[in-house]
Amino acid sequence: MQRISASRRVFLIFNYVFLIGVGLLCLLPIIHILAVSLSSRGAATAGAVGLWPVDLTWSSYQYVLTKPQFLTSMGVTAQRVVLGTSLSMFLTLIIAYPLSKEARVFQLRTFYAWFFVFTTLFSGGLIPWYMTVRDTGLIDSIWALVIPGAVPVFNVILLLNFFRGLPKELEESCFMDGGSYWSSLWRIYAPLSLPAMATVTLFTIVGHWNSWFDGLILMNTPEKYPLSSYLQTVIVQENLNKISADQAAMLADVSNRTFKAAQIFVGSLPILLVYPFLQRFFVKGIVLGSVKE
Repeated sequence: MQRISASRRVFLIFNYVFLIGVGLLCLLPIIHILAVSLSSRGAATAGAVGLWPVDLTWSSYQYVLTKPQFLTSMGVTAQRVVLGTSLSMFLTLIIAYPLSKEARVFQLRTFYAWFFVFTTLFSGGLIPWYMTVRDTGLIDSIWALVIPGAVPVFNVILLLNFFRGLPKELEESCFMDGGSYWSSLWRIYAPLSLPAMATVTLFTIVGHWNSWFDGLILMNTPEKYPLSSYLQTVIVQENLNKISADQAAMLADVSNRTFKAAQIFVGSLPILLVYPFLQRFFVKGIVLGSVKE
């Protein structure tokens, strides 16, 4: 059994305390939002809610789930995540694979690599970006939220460096058996790169789910807003004074604050549920994919 020195023990204790503190700093705002959303109108308005609900009530969630625009925006975001993640992962794979080859195999590798890196250093600006999307006829469609960001260059760099770390003998054995580059990509590289792909997929999902600005400027009708864009308008503009008569009884224990907190928590819940399934791949994937050999 390895003996741990006193200085090492102090270092480990400090690390554990520090990381637990950072974790709590990330977790406490979510717990507070949940507590506010489950509290009564009076307690939330008075600012009496901390990390535990006061006068527990589910009225805010009942009201949120009856809001057609909230449910519609959830559907738009789900569609965006599925289409955007699928397209981004496909393009990332077929771009990262040839760029991971040496110059003697792919002669234009350096040119294309700098071509993609250039886009991360310089941008045409917001107005030319909007005009490009408008002139291609994508405005007010789901593809306006998917296509402009379909090639995340950071993910490409992460994945191509992971590919470069795989043994070249595996690809050579594929060629000896009559396989092609496509066979090598889909039967060798893709299965072996699951940790890196899980990390990249997580980045892409979170990016699409949290993106709100493009929805505001590319969607002309509020009914087509993704969830984050809808939540931004709700947090800034929502007023519960304008309600129908059949909603009055449901809103007895609902205030602007509890209503907004409930929507924020419901909007965050899907991402919070996705993380545990990809967590075991996350650290391994980002470490292996970020080291260039």
